[in-house]
Amino acid sequence: MTALLEVNDLVVDYGHGRRAFRALDGISLDIAPGECLGLVGESGSGKSTLGKAILGLAPVTSGSIRFEGQEISGLGRRARRRLADDVQVVFQDPYGSLNPAMTIGDILAEPLLTTGIGATAAESKVREMLDRVRLPESVMDRYPSEFSGGQRQRIAIARALVRGPRLIVCDEPVSALDLTTQATILDLFIELQRDTGVAYLFVSHDLGVVRRVCHRVAVMYRGEIVEIGDGEQVTRSPQHPYSERLRLASPVADPVAQRERRAGWLALREVRDAAVR
Repeated sequence: MTALLEVNDLVVDYGHGRRAFRALDGISLDIAPGECLGLVGESGSGKSTLGKAILGLAPVTSGSIRFEGQEISGLGRRARRRLADDVQVVFQDPYGSLNPAMTIGDILAEPLLTTGIGATAAESKVREMLDRVRLPESVMDRYPSEFSGGQRQRIAIARALVRGPRLIVCDEPVSALDLTTQATILDLFIELQRDTGVAYLFVSHDLGVVRRVCHRVAVMYRGEIVEIGDGEQVTRSPQHPYSERLRLASPVADPVAQRERRAGWLALREVRDAAVR
């Protein structure tokens, strides 16, 4: 199957000269139509930077990012706006990404109206999107501050979907939610992908989250991909020591199993520290 998104030898540097910091170092990956690729790693590993580079929000030093065969890393503002029909984003903080001065109806209609769609057609599409994310039409006249975190994230997902994109970059979309709400939102992501065929780049620090929603998983460490493969295999029986550390750091409900994981994690940390010394 032809890839929807292809990233090849991507390098992202911040700053210049001696003060330059290499956030991404030779990243290569691809996402097929309708696929969910999980991108997992600790804070500072570079996973969010990769998402931003795909969205045109981070500078690309070298390498390429292709969407349906077209290079998109150097697009101008007008071309990037056209690409928004196909590539959208759901951020970690739904409240921060929603204009508090606009009603929900206006927030969801705005991306449609900017493309020239009439107000009546836009309103009809907004109602359809609210139904897809299981929110009543009555929310259209309300403001973001009137909703819970989980409800706001549903609104953010509806906004990302309203233009019918082919790919959505999901940047830690459930990390700010409680566990019960997380599970509900993850089920919604799975259902929407099944119904619409949209592809996801799903960024997370939690192996349990990516195991639930992702077909394949890529593990990032210090700006590089150290392991990539089938989601079940990478999250349950990883091959790279760093991936194994992530697995052992993920909590489980069984106290005995949790103690064993903690002991294994500490042992791997000692091996790592000894290697550094």
